[in-house]
Amino acid sequence: MDRNQQLKIKKKTTGAVKTLIILAIVMIDIYPLFWMITASLKTASEFVTKPAYALNEGFYFQNYIDAWNEGNMSVFFRNSLINTCVSLVFIVLFSVTISFALVKMDWKWKKVVDQYVAFGIMVPFTTAMIPLFQIFTKIHLINTRACLILIYVATSISFSVFLTSGYMKSIPDEILDAAVIDGCGTHGLLLRIVIPLIKNAIITNLVIQFFFKWNDLMAAMTFVSSKSLKTVQTGLLYFTDEFGTKNWGAIFASVSICVIPMLIMYLFLNKKVIEGMTAGATKG
Repeated sequence: MDRNQQLKIKKKTTGAVKTLIILAIVMIDIYPLFWMITASLKTASEFVTKPAYALNEGFYFQNYIDAWNEGNMSVFFRNSLINTCVSLVFIVLFSVTISFALVKMDWKWKKVVDQYVAFGIMVPFTTAMIPLFQIFTKIHLINTRACLILIYVATSISFSVFLTSGYMKSIPDEILDAAVIDGCGTHGLLLRIVIPLIKNAIITNLVIQFFFKWNDLMAAMTFVSSKSLKTVQTGLLYFTDEFGTKNWGAIFASVSICVIPMLIMYLFLNKKVIEGMTAGATKG
């Protein structure tokens, strides 16, 4: 066997090993999702009589109906959707405008504000929970939807500005100068020049912040006590009947309902997110 044949065999072997490793990683990532969906379609007796890894005998969609109606997932889902979407609007608005002011405009306290925003990334939310609780109690915002929205926006500004500023620096000043010479004002620069150029950065920011806010448990548990204002993450705690047992089928169905928005967002926007992250890593 000559050297060329040995190299070809070695190359094929290496490729086969890489393929097996990738398939193993994919299976490790996909199996929990597959198991969750199949478990959400099991009957109550299957959880008792069969092992957890066993496939279900049929498709018991009543679990989803119970989770949506009796488990109040419709209310929790609506609350999470409203809180998250409203927060994202303000997060994107503030991150784009603040980044533009810090990167492309010259003013007196620019460096001070820039350092102040950067400092916000280093402050964990847990250290601010007690002061925030005291503040919201005094202004009567505890146990309100506005309370969670304000927390979501405030805790996301620093990271969002940091992320958006990196893309903002990649915009050549000559483009903005040419637009100003043509009579474009500040609002026109943002709407017509800056936002289209950093579209991938905005989408990346939206997806990241959506995952954080949709999966929030700590703030929702601390600042909201009314069941009518609970989010999907805190709503999962209500699937217990009067005997203290849990309706596992409805629990897995509710978890599946929680995961669906994230899967949809990822499937439709993952290409933009990857492009945005790649651009952010190579430009600056």
